[in-house]
Amino acid sequence: MQKKKLLVNGIERTVITDSSDLLSDVIRKNLHLTGTKVGCGKGQCGACNVIMDGKLIRSCITKMNRVPDGASITTIEGIGTPTDLHALQAAWMLHGAAQCGFCTPGFIVSAKALLDQNADPSREDVRDWFQKHKNACRCTGYKPLVDAVMDAVKVLNGKMSLKDLAYQMPEDGKVLGTKMPRPSATAKVTGTWDFGADLALSLPENTLQCALVQAEVPHANILSIDTSEAEKMPGVFKVVTHKDIQGKNRITGLITFPTNKGDGWERPILCDTKVFQTGDAIAIVCADTEKNAKAAAAKVKVELEELPAYMSAPAAMEPDAIEIHPGTPNIYYIQKIAKGEETAPIFEKADVTIEGDYYTSRQPHLPIEPDVGFAYYDEDGKLMIHSKSIGLHLHLYMIAPGLGVEPENIALVQNNTGGTFGYKFSPTMEALVGAAAMATKRPVYLCYDYAQQQIYTGKRSPFWTNVKLAATKDGQLLGMETDWSVDHGPYSEFGDLLTLRGAQYIGAGYDIKNIRGEGRTVCTNHAWGAAFRGYGAPESEFPSEVLMDELAEKLGMDPFELRYKNVYRKGSTTPTGQDPEVYSLPEMMDKIRPKYEAAKKRVAAESTAEIKKGVGIAIGVYGAGLDGPDTSESDVQLNADGTVTIFNCWEDHGQGADMGTLATAHEALRPLCLRADQIKLVMNDTSKCPNSGPAGGSRSQVMTGNSIRVGCEELIKSMKKSNGSYRTYEEMVAEGIPTKINGKWTAPASDCDANGQGNPFCCYMYGVFLCEVAVEVATGKTTVESMSCVADVGTVVNKLVVDGQIYGGMAQGIGLALTEDFEDIKKHSTIAGAGIPYCKDIPDNMEIMYVESPRPDGPFGASGVGEMPLTAPHCAVINAIHNACGAWCRHLPARPEKVLAAMPK
Repeated sequence: MQKKKLLVNGIERTVITDSSDLLSDVIRKNLHLTGTKVGCGKGQCGACNVIMDGKLIRSCITKMNRVPDGASITTIEGIGTPTDLHALQAAWMLHGAAQCGFCTPGFIVSAKALLDQNADPSREDVRDWFQKHKNACRCTGYKPLVDAVMDAVKVLNGKMSLKDLAYQMPEDGKVLGTKMPRPSATAKVTGTWDFGADLALSLPENTLQCALVQAEVPHANILSIDTSEAEKMPGVFKVVTHKDIQGKNRITGLITFPTNKGDGWERPILCDTKVFQTGDAIAIVCADTEKNAKAAAAKVKVELEELPAYMSAPAAMEPDAIEIHPGTPNIYYIQKIAKGEETAPIFEKADVTIEGDYYTSRQPHLPIEPDVGFAYYDEDGKLMIHSKSIGLHLHLYMIAPGLGVEPENIALVQNNTGGTFGYKFSPTMEALVGAAAMATKRPVYLCYDYAQQQIYTGKRSPFWTNVKLAATKDGQLLGMETDWSVDHGPYSEFGDLLTLRGAQYIGAGYDIKNIRGEGRTVCTNHAWGAAFRGYGAPESEFPSEVLMDELAEKLGMDPFELRYKNVYRKGSTTPTGQDPEVYSLPEMMDKIRPKYEAAKKRVAAESTAEIKKGVGIAIGVYGAGLDGPDTSESDVQLNADGTVTIFNCWEDHGQGADMGTLATAHEALRPLCLRADQIKLVMNDTSKCPNSGPAGGSRSQVMTGNSIRVGCEELIKSMKKSNGSYRTYEEMVAEGIPTKINGKWTAPASDCDANGQGNPFCCYMYGVFLCEVAVEVATGKTTVESMSCVADVGTVVNKLVVDGQIYGGMAQGIGLALTEDFEDIKKHSTIAGAGIPYCKDIPDNMEIMYVESPRPDGPFGASGVGEMPLTAPHCAVINAIHNACGAWCRHLPARPEKVLAAMPK
C-alpha cells in the first residue's frame, strides 16, 4: 500500500492505495467522483479522461505507481457545476452534444485539455485531438461535439458571451419543435448523471459482487459442473448454478409466430445440459469483492463434450448439420412474400433483368457503457432488478417464469443508461442478477468488462440475400424476386419478427407491383441475434439499394433518375401492399438533387489516378412501431400545486425519451398554460409506471407520444368547467373527479399475413442519403468525405434531439459499410478491434435537411426517427465506392482488401 497526496480539482486529498490500483478506480471509489466513467477498460474510448499535471490521460489504464505524489488532477467535477457551467458544458447543451451522456465527461475533459494548450483551434485541430486521444462517441456522429467546442472557443476568446450559449425560450413558451435542451442535459455535461456503475457505489455494504463462469466454446454438452474449489475461495458467499434457480431456468422468446417450429423456451438463464454459444453463462460467483469473485470463477470446473459448431447460416443449413436445439430444426421459421402477379412470366418477358447476392455483417452495437445491473429485495419483499433494459415490462414477462417469480412480485427499473442502440431490447443480465439475488437473499451487482459486452450480448443478425429485379428498358420496375437467410444465433427471441422485416423492406421505397420471395430464420452457434437500430432495414435495403445502382448501370441510366422514376407516389403500395401514409419521396429527392448534381461535378473534377472519388445515393424506409395493433400507456396526474406529472416507461438510452415526453405533454397541456418546469417526469420503473412498451422500432414517439396526448387531453376534459375555465386540484378532489388519468393508444394497423401482406405500421419514416467518398486505388482504403440526409420523420418534435439521432445513425451506417464486425470472437472483442469509427473516420461535412409531412396518426404530426438514419446510409457509401472506382462491394464491411479485390482489373 502507498499513501499519496493529490490535488484533485484544486482540493488536497489523501489516498491510500495499492500501486497496481487504477487511477479511475481511485477517483471513483476512493474519492467518490463518479463523473469519470469507465467504458472499454482498455484506453480505447476516452470516457475515463482526466487531466494530470496539465496532460490528458486515460485513467482506466493508468496505475497508481505512475501517479506522482502531489499530482494535480482535474476531473469533470472540477471544470464546472450545474450552477456554474464552463463554456464547454454550456455549448455541449446548446448543440445537443450529450445524448446518452456516458462519453460526455470524457469529451469535455479532453476538450478542456486541448483549449489549455491551444486557445484558438480550428475544426480540424479539434478533430485531430479527439482522434489522437481516442475519444469515442457512438451517439452523435461527432459533428455536434466539434460544433460545441468551436462555440466554447468563441466565449473563451471574448467573441461571444456565455449568455449566448444559454437556450432562450420562445415568447409563446412553446416546447414542441424547438431546440430546447433535454431535461437531463445539465446533469450529463457536469458528470452528475449517475449511470448503473455509479449507482452501484451507493448500494449497501453487504452487496455481493458477481462474476460469471462462461462457456469458452460455442457448442457443447455439459457433463459436469464442479463448484467445490470455488466455494472455498476467499470472500465467496455462494456459487449459483442452474440447480439454484426456482423456475423454468429459461428466458422465453415471447414473440413466436404460429409457423415458428420452436417454442421460444430454448435460452437458459444458466446453462444446465448444453452451451449454445461462446460466453453462455454457466454459473455466477457471488463474493465480497469483484476481485475475489473473479478469482473464484476461474476455479469452477466445467466438463464439456464439444459438438460441431455452426458459425454461419449456410453452415447450419447444411444437410448433415445436427439440430442445435434437439427437436427443433435449425431452419425454424419461414416467411414468404407474395404481392401481385406471379413473377416468373414477368421476368421471362422483361426488357432487362438483374440479380445479385449480398451479405450484411454481424454488426456489434459498441456502446461506450458496458452492460451493468443489480438486484435486491425491497421492504415489501418485491424483487427489484435495475439494468439498462429498454423493454422493462417486456423483459419482466420474459424472465419471470424462468426465475420462478410471479410477475406481481418483481419490478424492473431502468438505470440512467448509456446508448444501447437496440441490444437491450433483449434481456441480458436481468435474469442473472435476479437469480443471484434470489439465491443469496442479498443485494447483488454485476458489471461486464468490455470483452463480455462483446461476447455475451446480442449482435445484428447477418442476412444472406439474393435479389432479382425486372424492368422495362426505360427503367420502370416490373417485379422483384427475393431470397434471404437470417443468421440469428442460438436463441429465437424476435428472430421471426426480424425475418418478416425482409418481406417488408427489401425493395422498400419503390412501387414494385409484383413480388415473390422467401426468407428463413436459422439457428447458429455465433452470437445471438438482437435488435440493432434499423432492425431488418439495413440488412434488407442494402441488397435492393445496391442492385438499383447495378440496374441503373445496365440500363445506362443515372441511379438518381432510376430511383426518382420508381419512388412511391399516389397509387403506389409498399412491399406489403399498404398505401404509404404520405408520399414525400419525390419532394425529398427534389430537395437533394442540386447537392447530387454538384457532387457529381466535384468528384469528377477532384479524382486523380491515385485517389478516385465518387458519389452515391440511397433511399431508406422504416415503420415506426411494432407490427399491427401496437399499444402504449402513460399516466397523467394533476398535482396539488397545479403541476402535472407524466408517468411512463418510455425507456431512454440516449434517444431523448425525457424530451419526447416533456415536449409532447407540454403541447397537449397548452390549454392549462403550464411552463415546461411545471411538468414532472416519473419514468421507467414498472412498480410506478404503466406499460408503455419497449423503446425500439422507433415506436415510442408515435405510440407512447399518443398515449401521453390522450392522457393529457382526457385530464383537460375532466378539469374543464361549463364556463370554459378549469378546475383546480382542490375542486377535482372535492367533486370526486380522478386527478390521475390513464392514457392508452393503439395503432390503427394490422399484422402481415403468411404472404407478408398487410398494413403493419400507421407511420413510416423516410430518408434520402447522399454520400461522397475517396478511394485509394493502390490499397482500396475508402474515406467518406461527406454525408447528407433529407429526412421526413413528420413533425420534428425537438430539433436538437432529432438532428443528433440522424448524425449518429449516419455515422453508424459508415461503420457498417466500412469497418464494423463481430465475426472473429477474439479479434473483435475490443471496441477498437471491432471497428468503431473515431472522429476522423466520420466526415465533418454532414448535412441534414427536412421535409416535414405531418402524419395523420402521429402525435401532433410526428413519426419516429431513431431507425431511419441507419436504414440506408451504408448503401450510399457502397454505391459511391462503385461510382469512384468501379468496385461492387456486396459483402460488408467493405474493408480495403475487399474494395481492392473488387476493382476492375
